Amino acid sequence: MKQASMAWLLAVALLMPALAAAVDVRIVGEHLPPSSMMEGNVVVGRETLKVRDIMARAGLSYRIELLPWKRAYAQALREPDTCIFSTSRTQEREAQFRWIGPLNEAEWILYGLAERHLALRTLDDARGLVIGTVLGDARDDYLRQRGMNVAPVTQEWLNPQKLLLGRIDLWAVGLAVGSKPFVGKEWEGKVVPLLTFNRVQTYLACNKQLPEAQVAAMQRAAAAMRRDGSMAREHIR
Repeated sequence: MKQASMAWLLAVALLMPALAAAVDVRIVGEHLPPSSMMEGNVVVGRETLKVRDIMARAGLSYRIELLPWKRAYAQALREPDTCIFSTSRTQEREAQFRWIGPLNEAEWILYGLAERHLALRTLDDARGLVIGTVLGDARDDYLRQRGMNVAPVTQEWLNPQKLLLGRIDLWAVGLAVGSKPFVGKEWEGKVVPLLTFNRVQTYLACNKQLPEAQVAAMQRAAAAMRRDGSMAREHIR
């Protein structure tokens, strides 16, 4: 009986790596065209396709869903099978996640209404102006830490509406380097860039308890994409 028990424990121990690798990865993000958005019942977009490529090359099963950013971020911190994209890798966040990527480089830009003719040379020039941000976003944290007057919302699409209505003076936007924002939007031409105040890399950020076998497979896939140029290509819908 003792030998049977020992054999069963040994079998379970041998199976543990395979069981860990078989866990579905939950990937969360926010509605942020053209990086991530819904097309019917499917999550698509430029950065979404990069994440899907990573998971396919890693041979991992996964599911993607879009949530308000603060909720998505909290789940990625709390739930061991969860990753979030596209996440700015900052010093404050470094120890919170396992980082897969980078997926892209992003610029943080303050936008304002063209008709107001605001001139910003440094971030200090924006002191006293109301800046629209997203609650829990890295840009929101960055500006708060520097004593700026932020007005956060739960979802990014609310900020251009507030800017056009005059409820905020500026909008802090994170954009992939070289991207063309607002094409086809009703505010195209009305909203203009005033100041680039930071530049960061964006990643797929995974909960630190995600099994090591999965993290390693994803990191190998991201490295292969960098080598073959897949990560640098812009995936356009």
